[in-house]
Amino acid sequence: MSKTATKSSNKNTEHTPMMQQYLKIKAEHPEILVFYRMGDFYELFYDDAKKAASLLDITLTTRGQSAGQPIPMSGIPYHAADGYLAKLVAKGESIAIAEQIGDPATSKGPVERKVTRIVTPGTITEESLLDEKRDNYIVAIHSNGERFGLAILELSLGRFSVIELNNSEELSSEIERINPAEVIISEDFSLPESLINRHGVTRQAPWHFEFESSRNLLIRQFKTKDLGGFGCEEMRLSICAAGALLQYVKNTQQAAIPHISGLSTESHNDGIILDAASRRNLELEYNLSGGTDNTLVSVIDSTCTGMGSRLLRRWVNKPLRDHHKIKLRYDAVDSLCKSRSYTEIQSSLKMIGDVERIVSRIALRSARPRDLSTLRDSLITIPDIHKEIEKLDSPLIENINNNTSTNPDILTLLQKSIIDNPPVLIRDGGVIAEGYDSELDELRGLSSNANQFLLDLEIREKERTGIPTLKVNYNRVHGYYIEISKAQSEKAPEEYIRRQTLKTAERYITPELKAFEEKVLSAKERALAREKFLYEELLNIVAEYLPELKKCAEALAEIDTLSCFAERSDALNFCKPELSDEPGIEIRDGRHPVVEQVLEDPFIPNDILMQNDRRMLI
Repeated sequence: MSKTATKSSNKNTEHTPMMQQYLKIKAEHPEILVFYRMGDFYELFYDDAKKAASLLDITLTTRGQSAGQPIPMSGIPYHAADGYLAKLVAKGESIAIAEQIGDPATSKGPVERKVTRIVTPGTITEESLLDEKRDNYIVAIHSNGERFGLAILELSLGRFSVIELNNSEELSSEIERINPAEVIISEDFSLPESLINRHGVTRQAPWHFEFESSRNLLIRQFKTKDLGGFGCEEMRLSICAAGALLQYVKNTQQAAIPHISGLSTESHNDGIILDAASRRNLELEYNLSGGTDNTLVSVIDSTCTGMGSRLLRRWVNKPLRDHHKIKLRYDAVDSLCKSRSYTEIQSSLKMIGDVERIVSRIALRSARPRDLSTLRDSLITIPDIHKEIEKLDSPLIENINNNTSTNPDILTLLQKSIIDNPPVLIRDGGVIAEGYDSELDELRGLSSNANQFLLDLEIREKERTGIPTLKVNYNRVHGYYIEISKAQSEKAPEEYIRRQTLKTAERYITPELKAFEEKVLSAKERALAREKFLYEELLNIVAEYLPELKKCAEALAEIDTLSCFAERSDALNFCKPELSDEPGIEIRDGRHPVVEQVLEDPFIPNDILMQNDRRMLI
């Protein structure tokens, strides 16, 4: 907590009720920034205000006095919060969002507020805060002093896994591969020297990493009797890390996380091990300067969806060792190349949204209207991909095709419920389609008839008063009114009640117009409340289909990545390798995929022959 806040809270009675409320919330979140909702702004106070002003380049001011001292304050508009949150998260900051949950109209004291979520670098799920082409991992580390347990979560996808590592070198290599946005460790854990300077390290009390409580938390989350089915029952260090990570994420989301429904166990036997130095020098995803130009991924990534791009990066960063799995991929790419189906598949994939992350936002009940319309439009496009996939002769692609199928009821529901181009937020209204709910249609009808009523009233009043400049209008501040120019205002009837005086006109209200205003505004409020209820109900219904939607998203990512490989193979003139169980490697007319793209002159192919009976030290 900031020193100012600590000192002030000791004399809490000297503060205004509003500041007392703020200090209580801040005391619960002393190490992170607090966005305190006040009307249309999020305000920050004391040291939080100074820090935010510096990080965000916003104005630092003061808000009166509290306990006899000026209160440092800075603020951001509520509607622009995502942009500022993105900047803070990118700098490794975490933010507690304290929303107004009470009604200002009925509150006798300060409006009730509480923290509804905590935004941290590793737990963001909002589309505007994420890089669509990269996973956003959060990890937890637990150690017995010799070995390490590592839990890995991508909350925006619901992917949860664990791995155990033998030493700090293996841990450093794994962290380098994953490149997490946030690392959770115990307060008594000493980071290896190679990880000391990482951003986004969060320390938790040691009891969060206790084995029994962690195991029980995981069992409750996955609704199982034990963890044997996930292959990690004996991985005590990983279970401690996974439990601590799950509890941390639950605390930040302030909500259930049903899309985290299982745990996978990773092993170094699954893929080729690359140490941190080799990974950097190979420039797989980042070049030696930290940029993304002239890297392997920059050359081979022609995926059409964020899902596919993220999967491609996972494959590049953890190459397979299993010959059978490698051959299945080779055959799938070969089939796509020979049929040239990848051209039509990629054309359809460009119409597919980020279904993986949309599914997670639905699970967290944070999906916005355009998430649902994007999901609907994606489901409409999937049959076009089916038609192309069915032509191919590949066991892997056949399996993918089966997994892209979803219950047609989902699409039917979304087509009936959401308008074609909904607004960004449900609070804006106008999201639910006409005909979906009769009660909503009736309430909207009262509002939509308002324009005709106002037009009729204006014509009638002009005729009755003989005032040609009379107008009937509406604004959000003063509601409905009758406006008459200053020159004609003396002709206003006695029943006209003055509402506002302008430089060139007078504005009035009548009993008839006042009654109409109350009726219409009440209908608008009730319509918006009904729409919010229907939207939450819709999220609950769609959430019942999460497992198959999640499987569909994973399949779409895989066909996108395989189609990308086929397109790159054709465009860059790559050939299908032949695998052998014998040690050695033979390359004929080999070309460096990255260097070839950088050179202005044609790349000169080279042969390489390495055999078991001939050893070389490189």
